[in-house]
Amino acid sequence: MNDVAFGYTNLFTTNLPAAVPRFAGFPKFNFIGGHNDPVSIPSAALAEAAEAVIRRDGHHLAMYNLGLGPQGYPPLRAFVADKLTRHRGIKATADDVLITTGSGQSIDLISALLIQPGDTVLIEEFCYAGAINRFRKVGATVLPVPLDDDGMKVDALAEILADLKAKGVTPKFLYTIPTIQNPTGSILPLDRRLAILALAKQYGMPIFEDECYADLLWQGGAPDAFYGLAPDQVIHIGSFSKSLAPALRVGYAIADWSVISRMLAGKTDGGTGALDQMVIAEYFARHFDDHIAALSKVLEDKLDCMVEAVQREFGSSVEMVRPAGGIFLWLKLPDSVDVTKLVKPAADAGLVFNPGPEWACNGAEAKPYLRLCFALPPKETIQAGVATLARVCHEVTGIPEFGDNSRR
Repeated sequence: MNDVAFGYTNLFTTNLPAAVPRFAGFPKFNFIGGHNDPVSIPSAALAEAAEAVIRRDGHHLAMYNLGLGPQGYPPLRAFVADKLTRHRGIKATADDVLITTGSGQSIDLISALLIQPGDTVLIEEFCYAGAINRFRKVGATVLPVPLDDDGMKVDALAEILADLKAKGVTPKFLYTIPTIQNPTGSILPLDRRLAILALAKQYGMPIFEDECYADLLWQGGAPDAFYGLAPDQVIHIGSFSKSLAPALRVGYAIADWSVISRMLAGKTDGGTGALDQMVIAEYFARHFDDHIAALSKVLEDKLDCMVEAVQREFGSSVEMVRPAGGIFLWLKLPDSVDVTKLVKPAADAGLVFNPGPEWACNGAEAKPYLRLCFALPPKETIQAGVATLARVCHEVTGIPEFGDNSRR
């Protein structure tokens, strides 16, 4: 009997994402994703923290969830509560905090908890691609709320809510990144936060607040978090991916116990990585403020380098607003440019970036936009990479016509 190779492809379910190729390393100019500055990873201090906490609490590793309950490692939950009280105006205790496997798990859990197919979710017109895709995957109708340089436009939100009410529709929630918005980098002013809370209460709509970047501020801070202003109306999530390291898959959620208890019921992973939680708690309990100050200084310096490079290479053909924190620069090229047509030639030149349509509720309206992450590369790579991007853009579109003080 002839052996026949067994095939799996005919067994796959429908609507799967495209297959991922084997990893072949990152390109020279890597401006995608939410990576961080590698030089700023406190490797020696993390090693010391790991040794100390394992020697002290390592016996807990014998049990799921360290034998300390499914909400997460208690010292880490206490640290999160203290951090948010000091920096984000949130009055919380460790009992209010749920530790998750990155903020993405929080989004998954909340989506499963609140969204049924056909439900309507409001979201900023340009927003975190992972949230947009997750909401759509579980069957939500995602409606965009227009933005300006300061974030969500209150008058537009009011009009959308009134129109939905006239149709008998109440949105399941408003998802927002109010502090260092992703991808635009804006900070929503206090008066808008209060006005949005008032609208949310009027229409019976909770707010789902994502503050993954709020630790990385360098221009005078930000208004209190939505949760700090109205905890009964808000679900709040955050992460240590940007403040420490994305490879440490640890995030957190704060909400009313009726929400946290149901999120716990859906958290079937046996517990977020215990060593990650233990090391973060041990290190940040002693070094959070100093670490954030040093990291923010490095990131702001890299941002300045990227802004200068973009201005030099693209000149007046690009629009941008310098963010007050975070790790991303959001750019707009002339309306005639479709950035998706730059992806392959840029990759061929050793450069990757995030095209705007991936970060928009309506991709067709975001074709001139792109997002660049400045956290990972050193400054000389940022400069060379932006020059490469401008060259590729010119070769494909004729824009920018001028760069580096000369005609191309």
